[in-house]
Amino acid sequence: MSSPRTGSIGVPHAVRRVPVRAGVRGAVSSVVTAAVRVPELTIGAAGVVVAAAFSWVPSLWYDEAATVTSAQRSWPELWAELHTVDAVHGLYYALMHVWFWLVGYTPFTLRLPSALAIGVAAGTVVALGRRLGGRRLGITAGIVFLLLPRVQWAGTEGRPYATITTLSVCLTLVGVSALRRTRSGAPRAAGWWTAYGVLAVVAVLLNVYLALAVLAHAVALAWTLLAERHALRAAVVTRDGRTPGAALVPGRVLVGWAVAAGIAAAVVAPFVVVVSSQAKQVGWIKDISRDTLGQVWSTAWFGASDPYAAVIWSLMVVGVGLALVQVHRRVPSARALFRAQTVRVALPLVVVPTAVLLVATALGERLYSPKYATLSLPFVALLVALALTAVRPRALLAAALAVLVVLSVPTAVTVKGPQAKQESTWAHAASIISAERSVRPSANEGVVFGSVYRHPTATAEIIRVSYPDAFSGLTDLGVATDGAEEGVLWNTNGDLATTIPSRLGDIDTVWYVGGTSRTIRPEVKAVLEEQGFHVAHNWQTGKVIMTEFVRS
Repeated sequence: MSSPRTGSIGVPHAVRRVPVRAGVRGAVSSVVTAAVRVPELTIGAAGVVVAAAFSWVPSLWYDEAATVTSAQRSWPELWAELHTVDAVHGLYYALMHVWFWLVGYTPFTLRLPSALAIGVAAGTVVALGRRLGGRRLGITAGIVFLLLPRVQWAGTEGRPYATITTLSVCLTLVGVSALRRTRSGAPRAAGWWTAYGVLAVVAVLLNVYLALAVLAHAVALAWTLLAERHALRAAVVTRDGRTPGAALVPGRVLVGWAVAAGIAAAVVAPFVVVVSSQAKQVGWIKDISRDTLGQVWSTAWFGASDPYAAVIWSLMVVGVGLALVQVHRRVPSARALFRAQTVRVALPLVVVPTAVLLVATALGERLYSPKYATLSLPFVALLVALALTAVRPRALLAAALAVLVVLSVPTAVTVKGPQAKQESTWAHAASIISAERSVRPSANEGVVFGSVYRHPTATAEIIRVSYPDAFSGLTDLGVATDGAEEGVLWNTNGDLATTIPSRLGDIDTVWYVGGTSRTIRPEVKAVLEEQGFHVAHNWQTGKVIMTEFVRS
């Protein structure tokens, strides 16, 4: 048998490598093309990645602990809780209950739904911007949205604020789509109004403040109607030969919105009554004061950064001013008309929710808090994008966005810091206890939970709720009533002089965990010393104090 000729083996190998390289180049090219053609998906995916990255680092805080304890209760226990407290968050807790059942609880899984919601919101902002003012406006608005400090905060918060933001922009996009289909006489326009009504019901059930988005839509419709009438009068008076186009808000649009919003209001009315009956929950909100101005100026949307707030507020004013000036020229361009309509949609959603909450608070109903203004974030981004897209050429627009990225870096880093959540150090406290317990894994241990700084109705047991592994196997020596059984958020302690001795048994180590305010550590120390314990170690991290008592 003769041997093969030299090179006969290498030819097929070379033939195989060419298609592989071409295939890789083709795949990369397809991905790049898709990213360009479908910016909604690209910016949405970027939003998820940015929000989820290092979201497990910040320590949990009080509000997030409320989510954890509520979402991990049984359905009957959750139902009982919502009859006394937090009905406003009932749907969110139910969704998180299902989520934890699927993936389990960790700080990362707690916050991942918010990161996903921010991604959906970012993609929807792009879609809404494209629908209102074109591709350039939509992409710019999506990028600006992701750079806003409050968006970055919401994406790492185990609370419904990211979802509120998502629903506000989704509801607006559905409303705009319904309007346009109704205006054009599309055969299935009624279906869009039905979708608008259903989404409005879901939105309000998730958070009652989203009713303000529907109210803002009414303002946007009224403003558009007045603008059309003004344009029509101007065309007739000047006799400039213009023929007014089809109205953006014909009567059937008003009827469609009124029917959808009215039915939605009737459906959610009982829920709103229940939430109103629990208004004492927001008793911590302060009256209107000088601090309120600072909250509106910088805290609500801009991470309490005054320089950043000054830049964004200036851009919003410029964007609105340019759009309204251009549309009032004698013969406005189609682009000017679209940009003016963007203002009419976005500006009410920026102004109305905050204005209503401020007025209600001034009248004695304390409702305004900066975190409740998150539903306006997509529309802040749209107004900023109006200013940026007025910049020519595109290189300057890219440079302006780069400047915003640089300005956003400090807040982006801050919201991912260990103490980003109300300066909470619960994670560090749990790590100390975990490390100390690991030295004596066979010890028989108990724990007494004291106060929580700033939250007089809760005990430090919420740190165990947040970081259960660190407290696994510890016997609670002070608890008297179980929050889940009582239909309230938190457990409460009993008479320590009675409960601690009766539960000690052969426990040889007792941990005390509490806050620096209203501390009950002296009382715990006195009771334990009578039972033969002494202080072995003391720790403090932030506003959390810990003591290890060991039997003599």
